[in-house]
Amino acid sequence: MSQIQLLLPDFLLIVLGYGICRHTALGRSVWDGVELLVYWLLFPALLFVAILRQPLQAGPLLSFAGCGLAVVAAGIALAYALGRWPGVDARTHASGAQTAFRFNSYIALALAERLGGVQAVAWIALLVAVCVPVCNVAAVWPLARHGGQHFGRELARNPLILGTVAGLLGNLLGLHLPEIAQITLTRIGAAALPLGLMAVGAGLRMGALREAPGLAAGLLGIRHLVLPLLAIGLVQSVGLPPGQQTVVVAFAALPTASSAYVLATRMGGHGAFVAGLVSMSTLVGMLGVPLALAALAAVQAGP
Repeated sequence: MSQIQLLLPDFLLIVLGYGICRHTALGRSVWDGVELLVYWLLFPALLFVAILRQPLQAGPLLSFAGCGLAVVAAGIALAYALGRWPGVDARTHASGAQTAFRFNSYIALALAERLGGVQAVAWIALLVAVCVPVCNVAAVWPLARHGGQHFGRELARNPLILGTVAGLLGNLLGLHLPEIAQITLTRIGAAALPLGLMAVGAGLRMGALREAPGLAAGLLGIRHLVLPLLAIGLVQSVGLPPGQQTVVVAFAALPTASSAYVLATRMGGHGAFVAGLVSMSTLVGMLGVPLALAALAAVQAGP
């Protein structure tokens, strides 16, 4: 259950942001500026550096990468399908759909190191590099469509997508940053996760989940039940090596991305509803990850 200890600090940062915003002089106006900083600078720098510095050798890992993409694609399809439920508010669904298929990539990298050391980190980096662009495009589309924004223009100027694509291109071209530039960007990116999680807490209104409890349950059910079970069946049917099976299942059970709240807020979505989903997903993921890995181990052990 060491994974619980890995996820607990992230949830505590959300609680800290909630307390600071409501019980100190650093009120809502301060956190509006923090959200802008995280969205336009910190998260893009974090994605760029993380993808650029991880070795990507996709050739011998096509089946592995395909499993990760299949999990993400299933999450996208199911999340979009929830928008067809009778009575689902379009703005709320457009904002929250992303939480069913996006994932916290830095929890993923830290968790991979515990699960399998350097090799597992390299595997999870490949999944991050392949799946993040797909997830970001799928997250932007319903928000742009609901807000009447031009989808192509929103993609072209979305800083999370730009940071991801730049990292992928730099990696494929063998780009090596000067040491001072790499250190600077790494330090900028290092601030993204704590400030992003605290911004989630500052915007937190758990009561917002009561506005659409069925939708919230459906999105969290996809993220923490359907996708892990799908991943277990998929890695078994494909016949991935045991170490890769563990990484794919852990990937499928991760909490949703904390940047989902920032994206929804910046694109005019229902930020409070997404903040509640992110917080709940982080809490559920603390139990969901070890349970999914235990289920995989049971399947691997056989009858």
